[in-house]
This record gives sequence, structure tokens and C-alpha cells, in this order.
Amino acid sequence: MAKILIKNIKGIFQSGESLPTYKKGKQMDEGNLIENGFLAIDGDEIMSYGKMEDWGGITDWRDLEVIDAEGKFVLPAFCDSHTHAVFAATREEEFEDRIKGLTYEEIALKGGGILNSARKLQEMDEDQLFEDALKRTNRLIEYGTGAIEIKSGYGLTTEAELKMLRVIKRLKEASPLKIKSTFLGAHAFPPEYKENHQGYIDLMINEMLPKIHEEGLADFIDCFCERNYFTVAEMEELLAAGAKYNLVPKVHVNQFSIMRGIESALKFGARSVDHLEEMDTQDINALKGTDCMPTLLPGCSFFLSIPYGKAREMIAADLPVALATDFNPGSAPSGNVQFLLSLACAKMKMTPIEALNAVTLNSAYAMDISESHGSITVGKKANLIITESMTALARIPYSFGENAVETTILNGEIVYSK
Repeated sequence: MAKILIKNIKGIFQSGESLPTYKKGKQMDEGNLIENGFLAIDGDEIMSYGKMEDWGGITDWRDLEVIDAEGKFVLPAFCDSHTHAVFAATREEEFEDRIKGLTYEEIALKGGGILNSARKLQEMDEDQLFEDALKRTNRLIEYGTGAIEIKSGYGLTTEAELKMLRVIKRLKEASPLKIKSTFLGAHAFPPEYKENHQGYIDLMINEMLPKIHEEGLADFIDCFCERNYFTVAEMEELLAAGAKYNLVPKVHVNQFSIMRGIESALKFGARSVDHLEEMDTQDINALKGTDCMPTLLPGCSFFLSIPYGKAREMIAADLPVALATDFNPGSAPSGNVQFLLSLACAKMKMTPIEALNAVTLNSAYAMDISESHGSITVGKKANLIITESMTALARIPYSFGENAVETTILNGEIVYSK
């Protein structure tokens, strides 16, 4: 594998050998920026970096590609820790329903939403589902994404949930992206179990989970704990079953209502609690002193016109914050992390550096890939972004709708370049 030297870098963001596993509170506004720097890649790993004045030169120029990044920034590739990027079809018709006044919950109650996606996915064959998902996820690389978590949950039958998870497993092998998989059978109750919740929970516990474990199809387990979906008690039953197969929770909570699902998820060692559009002091206090990553999804807030997460209150409480796209066909049909950064800054009043920390170091932690991704550290994977020429990193969220990424390097190879 060839070597790459990036020289004359205007600024190297999130670089260091003693960075915390994640940043919280006031730390989130620290960028660990090296100005006028260089970065060397050997194989698929970061070999060295620092100031240009400390660069010792090249002794072996064989198989070396040199990139002059004058006026440009280098960052860790973005980690998107919450997506539903495997799906069968888009849902434009529901978009029009919302324009006409229906809420997301009203659409779901009349058979739309998750159940709509489930019907379409159940009918699609695995190969087509894989091909569509591969094209969809690889397009995200152009916008700087280097790692992504993908959930099941549009199957809602044993056969269809396994189909989704097998597709995600195939994506792990075929895509240059680092991919983590999450079992989200508890995304909604199928129509045939509308009056028999326990029957569907038993199906997940007794049939789905053993097969998922047997095939090694999931890294995490999730549950949509929300009114009209799964209660706290139902979530606890499922998470307890998942723990028997060493599946760590990453759960949907507090999207439309406060049900104390956060406190429950913490009891089961949740790696992250996601959505959090509705939060109160009790929930914020529950997260203090834990190693659980609060993850906000402002793309969903934008698309559904629901409240944005209280990032400022969480950071003021000395909590960490991660950001993720929630990329899905119903409530957040965009996997563009750069637009996510714009929303975080404009709508949640996060600083550009806080937002960038939330999609690199902190989101890598939410995916449990901190040892290899999320920062520029010797020995970590060479998953990097080189920006266009710009005066400051604030240009990325400032120029919403534009693509500020000029080059994406994944596993030490240039996989996208303008």
C-alpha cells in the first residue's frame, strides 16, 4: 500500500496523543489545532503529524503521493453514529402529508411511517436492498463521512429483520466505510401484534435474537421507547434479553415525550441515548457522571418541525454531546453531516468547534470505535478529510448546502477527490 504525505496544512483539527476518549462541557470548544502542519500516512494508518517546521523530511520516496494542502484544513473523517441507511424506498408522499398539516405521529397511526417502510422492505429481495444501500452509503463519502452506524427496524418480521442485518454485514465487507450494525426490531409493533405487544416482544427475544447471535449480525441493540411505540418496561425486557448476547444498548428516547427511558437505559449500560428533543432537568442530571453519550439528531428536528435538542443546557451541565444524521426515508432523508453541522450551529447555538467535536471524537465514542477513529492520532486509521481552501473551520457550517470537502481518505486510500 502506498504512502501519502500531506504538507503545508493550514490546520490539523482534533490531533493529539493524549486526547480524552470524548470531550464534555467546556472541553467541547477545544479543537486541538496544529497550524501549518504535515501529516504522513503509511498503509492504512496515520504514521506521523506535526508542524511543518518539525518535519524531518522523507527518506524513502518510493510509492509516495504528496498532497499540498496549503490553505486547507485536515480533519478526522466524520463518524455518523445513528442512521437507518438501509431501506427499500423513499417516502415523499408523507412529506406532502406533513406539508398539509399531518404530524409524524398522525401519519404513523394511519399506517404510514415505519410500517410503510416495513411493507416495502419485506417485498424487496436482499440483493437489490444491498445494491441500493451500497450506492446510498458510498455517496456519503463525498461529504466526509468515514464511519457509520446502521440500524435494522424496517423489517419487523424475523425474515425481514435478518435480511436487513445481513445486508449491513455485506456492506461492512464491500464499503470502505467503517460500519457498525444495530438490531432495532423494536422500532414499531407490526399490525398483527397491535393488540398483542408481548407476542412481538417474545418473537424478538426467542426467535430473532438467537439467530442474530448465531450469525454475528449485530453490534448493538436499540428500542424506540416512546408513546405509541414501546414502553419503558417493554424496553427493559428487550435490553435484558440483548445483554445475554452481549449486545450493548444504543436507544431512541425522548423524541416526542419524556418517559424516563433515559434512566432505564442507563441501568443497562447504554452506550448512547439518542434523539433527546424533549429533555428536563431530571434527565440531564441522570446523565451526569455516566459514560453514556447523549446524541442529538437535528436533521430530524428540521424535517419534522419538532424541537431541537438542548445542546447548550447539556454542555453547561458538563455533559458530552454527539451529533448524528438519523439518515432515514421518513424523518431525516439526508446523510449529509455538513448540513447537520449547520443546523447544530444555527439552531442549537453550538460553536463550530463544539459541533465538529460532536461528529468526530464524540460520535466515534458513541459507535465504540474510539481506538481506531475520531481523532488524528498515530496508529489510528487514516480516515481523513481535506477541506477546500478556507480561512477558518467555521466555513463548513457557515456555507450550508455546499460541500466543503475536497478529498476524503479512508483506510489510507484516496476514495474521493473533487
